[in-house]
Amino acid sequence: MAPSVDPAILEPLGLELTGSRLVPIGGSSFSSAYKLVVTSNGEDLSFFVKTGTGPDAEIMFRGEYTSLNALHSADPSLHLCPRAHAHGTLRSSPGKYFLVTDYLDLTSSTTTTPGAGTGLSLAAKLAKLHTTPVPTPPGSSKPKFGFPVPNCCGATIQPNPWTESWSDFYAEHRLRAILRELARKNGSDDDRELADAVEEVASAVVPRLLGEGHLRGVYPVVVHGDLWSGNCGLGRIANEEGGGGVEEVVFDPSCVYGHSEYELGIMRLFGGFGSRFWKEYQSLVPRAEPEEEWEDRLALYELYHQLNHYALFGGGYRSGAMSIMRKLISKYGGATPEQQQT
Repeated sequence: MAPSVDPAILEPLGLELTGSRLVPIGGSSFSSAYKLVVTSNGEDLSFFVKTGTGPDAEIMFRGEYTSLNALHSADPSLHLCPRAHAHGTLRSSPGKYFLVTDYLDLTSSTTTTPGAGTGLSLAAKLAKLHTTPVPTPPGSSKPKFGFPVPNCCGATIQPNPWTESWSDFYAEHRLRAILRELARKNGSDDDRELADAVEEVASAVVPRLLGEGHLRGVYPVVVHGDLWSGNCGLGRIANEEGGGGVEEVVFDPSCVYGHSEYELGIMRLFGGFGSRFWKEYQSLVPRAEPEEEWEDRLALYELYHQLNHYALFGGGYRSGAMSIMRKLISKYGGATPEQQQT
């Protein structure tokens, strides 16, 4: 039996409602998912609702809310993702949290093609996203790397403090942060080989490949952050002004204001994006200079996701991470401090 609709979910929608109902549509190990149908002025409107319990759910839903709206507000005309309307605590269940967004009606890519909406490909939408400047944080005179709130990649909580240097952000708040998560789960002395390799990559390889003055033309843009093939598809976004057609869309983001190429690490890790996508995207977003290090930068960005999946699921992801680190350390780990700054 579906639960009644909590007032905390309905009130932020700001609609004159004559009826509402929740229809269960699945969920995960840490959340339940529903389609919320509300009647307003004689019209049925659809929304998506997640609920979950505990402090991690609060962080997760706040992070997803902020991430969806960062993607959407970068260029609303792209119709790239659902808008998020509200998140917070359910009144009827203290300690239980919710997120409400526009409903995304996904369809099968084998039977439907985009065209009724903007007609833009995912490559074109990401290219626009990855070349659009981000807002300046409060109290700062220029955009920075980071994000307004922590968020989650899978079940892993990601710190996103504002940082001047992309190299510093990636080393500290992605690589060292996931190493701390592995230590928390497995014990601090459980795997010294992996820990030492991560630290060498963070302290030597990252500044060598991503350091200011070396990696050129890098500025913060909105990055989805968890863009594998399971987090994108074809669908219709309900309630979209000027929308309503079938679009290439993304969902379940874990955004950061970061280097656009960071997006590509997980996209390459799990595949699912064909040669047409890569050809179009790279024609619109040229590789950063030095271009000859592009493959190594993508391997470095893939490393975070290998480590995160090892923290989440264990298994063979450790060997994938170690393989990347051995190659990068062999090629760049011996650089002198002077070389790391050039």
